[in-house]
Amino acid sequence: MVVKTKYSEVLFGADCWDALNSCVKANAYSAVFVLTDNNTSLHCLPHARSNIQFDFKTLEMQAGEENKHIQSCVSLWDSLSEMGADRKSLLINIGGGVVTDLGGFVACTFKRGIDFINIPTSLLAMVDASVGGKTGIDLGALKNQVGIIREPKMVLVDTDFLGTLPDSEYRSGYAEMLKHGLIQEPAYFEALSGFLSKEEILPHIHHSVGVKAKVVAADIDEQGLRKILNFGHTLGHAVESHFLTAQNKTRLLHGEAIAIGMILEAFLSVKVSGLSPDKAREIKSVFHAIYPKISFDKDTITAVIKLLTHDKKNENGNVLFVLLKSIGEPVWNQSASEELILEAFDFYQN
Repeated sequence: MVVKTKYSEVLFGADCWDALNSCVKANAYSAVFVLTDNNTSLHCLPHARSNIQFDFKTLEMQAGEENKHIQSCVSLWDSLSEMGADRKSLLINIGGGVVTDLGGFVACTFKRGIDFINIPTSLLAMVDASVGGKTGIDLGALKNQVGIIREPKMVLVDTDFLGTLPDSEYRSGYAEMLKHGLIQEPAYFEALSGFLSKEEILPHIHHSVGVKAKVVAADIDEQGLRKILNFGHTLGHAVESHFLTAQNKTRLLHGEAIAIGMILEAFLSVKVSGLSPDKAREIKSVFHAIYPKISFDKDTITAVIKLLTHDKKNENGNVLFVLLKSIGEPVWNQSASEELILEAFDFYQN
C-alpha cells in the first residue's frame, strides 16, 4: 500500500524495505547515516538492520521531547561533519515524532540540505509526523518554534514496530487519529471511539495517513485548509509545554495533552462556532474514557493561558483556534475570550 503526497510517498508493510533498498541503490549516496534515540536503538534498530541491505553509520540522541532542542542538533551536525557526511549523503530517521521532526530539521539544514527518509516507530509518528514535511525543534518549552517544511524522500510505515510501544505511547498516537475523524469524517470518529487494540488498528493507520495527506496536498504551506490539522493543538500544546517544565508536574505525552486540548476546544466550539452541546459532551466522554483525567488548579490554568501568546498559529497578536461547527466540519482562525477559556477548563473537569 502507498499513499502519495505532493513530493513524497508513504509506503506500508514489509515490502517498504525493498523500496528503501532500491532507493538507496538508485541514488548512489556517498554515505548513509541512521539516527535513532536510545530507546529505538535498543528496540527498533535490530529489526531495521535485518531488512536493510546497505552499509550505514549510526547516530544516537537522547529520547524525549525535552531533547528536541538546538543543542541536540548541534551535536548531530558535529557528528555528521566528523564522520564525513557531504551533500550527497542520506539521513534515515528511525523513531517517534521527536526523532523524525528533529532529524528532518538536521538534514534540511546540514550542508544547506541533504536527503532524508523517515521510518516512524510510534503510532503518533506513523499517523501524524509521517505526512506533511514539518520538521523542527522546540524553543525552551515552546513547541515547534523553529523549523522547515520539507517532505522526506520517502516514509516507511512498518507496523511491526507497534509491538515495541508502551500502552501510553499507543494512546498518545490514537488521539491524532480521533482528531482526523473530528475534522473530516464523523463516521471515522465513531469507528475509533471504542478504542481499538493494536491488532485492530492496522487498516485505520493507512486511512489516517490518507486523511492527513489529502489535507496537506491542498495546502502544503498552511495558508488555509491545512490549519484544520491543528484542532486541539492551540490549548493542547500550551498544556503540554506547561507540564513539560513546571515543577511537581508529571510530563504529559503529546497525545494526552492534545486530547485535553480537543475537549477544551470542543467547548469553545459550542460558544463560538455553533457545535451542539450534545456533540461537545460526546467528544468529552470519548476522550475521558481513553485518557487519564488531569486536575487543573487556578495557577496552572493561568500559566497555560499565558503560554497561548507564543502559539505559532497566532496572527497580529491574536490567539487563533481551529474549532468545529459540527463533527467533520472545522473552521479556522477563530478567536475566544479568556473568560470562555476559563469556562472550557470547567467543562473539562466537571
